[in-house]
Amino acid sequence: MEILLIVRFCCNCTYALLYKPINRVTRSTNVLHDLLKHTPSDHPDYPLLQDALRISQNFLSSINEDIDPRRTAVTTPKGETRQLVKDGFLVEVAEGSRKLRHVFLFTDVLLCAKLKKTGVGKHQQYECKWYIPLAELVFPSLEESDLCPHVQAMPDHDLEDMKIKISSMKSEVQKEKANKGQSRAMERLKKKMFDNEFWLLLNSPSIPLRIHNRNGKSYLFLLSSDYERSEWREAIQKLQKKDLQTFVLSSVELQFLMGSCFKLRTVHNIPLTSNADDDQPPGMCGFLHVIVHSVKGFKQSANLYCTLEVDSFGYFVSKAKTRVFRDTTEPQWNEEFEIELEGSQYLRILCYEKCFDKTKVNKDNNEIVDRIVGKWQVQLDPQTVQTKNWHLDVIEMNGVKVEFSMKFTSRDMSLKRTPSKKQTGVFGVKISVVTKRERSKIPYVVRQCVEEVEKRGIDEVGIYRISGVATDIQALKAAFDSNSKDILVMLSDMDINAIAGTLKLYFRELPEPLLTDRLYPTFMQGIALSDPSAKENCMLHLLRSLPDPNLITFLFLLEHLKRVAEKESINKMSLHNLATVFGPTLLRPSEAESKGHLSLASDIWSHDVMAQVQVLLYYLQHPPVSFAELKHNALYLSTDV
Repeated sequence: MEILLIVRFCCNCTYALLYKPINRVTRSTNVLHDLLKHTPSDHPDYPLLQDALRISQNFLSSINEDIDPRRTAVTTPKGETRQLVKDGFLVEVAEGSRKLRHVFLFTDVLLCAKLKKTGVGKHQQYECKWYIPLAELVFPSLEESDLCPHVQAMPDHDLEDMKIKISSMKSEVQKEKANKGQSRAMERLKKKMFDNEFWLLLNSPSIPLRIHNRNGKSYLFLLSSDYERSEWREAIQKLQKKDLQTFVLSSVELQFLMGSCFKLRTVHNIPLTSNADDDQPPGMCGFLHVIVHSVKGFKQSANLYCTLEVDSFGYFVSKAKTRVFRDTTEPQWNEEFEIELEGSQYLRILCYEKCFDKTKVNKDNNEIVDRIVGKWQVQLDPQTVQTKNWHLDVIEMNGVKVEFSMKFTSRDMSLKRTPSKKQTGVFGVKISVVTKRERSKIPYVVRQCVEEVEKRGIDEVGIYRISGVATDIQALKAAFDSNSKDILVMLSDMDINAIAGTLKLYFRELPEPLLTDRLYPTFMQGIALSDPSAKENCMLHLLRSLPDPNLITFLFLLEHLKRVAEKESINKMSLHNLATVFGPTLLRPSEAESKGHLSLASDIWSHDVMAQVQVLLYYLQHPPVSFAELKHNALYLSTDV
C-alpha cells in the first residue's frame, strides 16, 4: 500500500512539474492567438502580443523537437525495446507505377506499409510491403544512382490542369456550405476533390530518395523537396551510428510490429486539404516579402547560399535563391524576395554549400549536387505576417541561426496597375508612349532584358520562376526609368534572376495589360470556345486587333519564351510553366476594368487567373505567326468584306 502511495505521489509530482507548465504554455499560446485576432493592428499592444506569441511558439517547437522518441516505444515478443522515431506518407515507385506508402522508421528497422482497405466500421490495418534492418540499409553513391532507371516526371500541364479542377471544386464546396446545400451533393464534391488531390499528391513529387539493401534489393521514393529527403537521410544515418545488428522478422514478429505501427503512428491522415478540419486555416494567398539577412554558427568556411520554399497543394516549390557567399562562416546576404503564395502554410529556408565540381551531376534532375548544411521551417501565421511593417525573426537549429524578415501583401493590393506619375520614365507608362519616345517598335527595357536572359540565363534552372533580389530589380528599374548610361554594365554584372524579374515587373506595372483592357472580355470568351476552328479564328483576330506596339512586343516575347522552353530539360521551364508565370502579368486588367471582369479574390487559382494562363499557353503552342502575316490577313479580310 505504501509503495502504491509513493508511486502515485511520484506520478502526481511528475505531472505537476513537467506536464502542467507545458500545458499552461499551450493554453497561453491559444489565448495569444485569440487576442491577436481581436486586437487592431494599430493598437500599441499589438507588437507586444506578436512578440509574445512568437516566443511561445518557438518554445513549443523546441519542446516538440527535443521529445525523446522513447515515448513511442514498443516491446517485441522477445522482450526487446523498439522505438518509433519518424513516420510519414511517401510516394514509392514500385513495378513502374507510383504508390502511396506509410513509412515507419524505428530505431533498428525501416518499414514500408500500405493501409489496407477494410469494411465500414472495421478496424484499419497496415499491410507490410517490405522492411530493411538499418544494419543492412545503405544509400547509393552518385555513381551508383546513375545506374538506376530514370524516373519520368509528370508533365507540368497535367499537374496545373488538376490544380484548376481542385480549385474549382473548392469554390463549389464553399458555395454549398454558404447555401447550406444538401449533404449528398457536398459529400459527392468532397469525394471527387479527394480523388483529384490524391492524384496530385501521387504525381507531384519528383526528387528521388533511393535506398539499397545490402543483399542487392533497391527501393525508390519520390519527394517534393530536398528538405524531406534530407530529414529522412539524416534520421536514418543518425540511428546507424549506433551498434546495430541485422535480423529477420518472423511472421509473428512482423504481425506484432504492424499492429504497433497503427498505435504509434504520429501522422494519421493523408496530407490532403479535403482531409483537413473545417476550422483549419486555408493557407495564405498573395505575396510574401522575405529578406534573408544572415546565417551564423558555421564552424568552417564554405561557399554558401539559401533557397526559399513554400507549400502549394500539399507539396513544396522552390521560389527564391540568394547569391553564393564565398569562403565564409557568416554570410551576410540582406537580400529581399517577393514570393507568390498559393494557399501556403509554411516557409522553408534551406542553406547549401555550393559545389563547383561539374562532374558531380545528378542524372535524375541534371543538376550539380550541392550539400544541405542547414534547414529551417516556419509556419506562416496570418496574424503575425499580415502587417504593414517588416517582422524580424531568428530561428535556430543545431547551433546555427538564420535571421530573416517577412511581411505579407494581399493579391488585391500587389496586383494593382498604378500609372506612373513620371511620364518621362518607362515603368508604369503606356507602351505606345514609350515606343514613340524611343522611336522603336519594342521598348528598350524588353529588348535588353530578353537579350541578356538568352545570353546567359536560358540554361538557368527555374528562370522566370525563381524570384530575383528585390533591391537589384529596383536598381535596374531606376536605371531604365532614368535612361542611365550604365544600364548595359549593370545588366552584365547583375544576377540573371533579377534581370528576369525586371522584365516581369515591367509588364506587371503597365497601366493597362499588354493585351489591353478593351479586349480582355473577348480573350476570356475566345479561350472558352470548344470548336478548334472557331477558337483559332477568334484568337488570331484578337491579335490583329491589338495596337501595333502591343502586338509587336507580344510576338517578340512569345518567340523568346518558346526559345526558353526549348531548353526545358535543362532549365525545367516548360511552356505551361512560362504561361503560368506570364499569363496574369500580360492579361490581368487594370483596377478600373477589373471590377467588371476580374474578381481579385485571395485564391490565386481562381477561374479568371487560370483562363489568363490558358490564353498565353494557346499562343505559345500555336505555330509561329508574324506581324506582317497578321496585318496582311487583316487587310485581306477587310477587303473581302
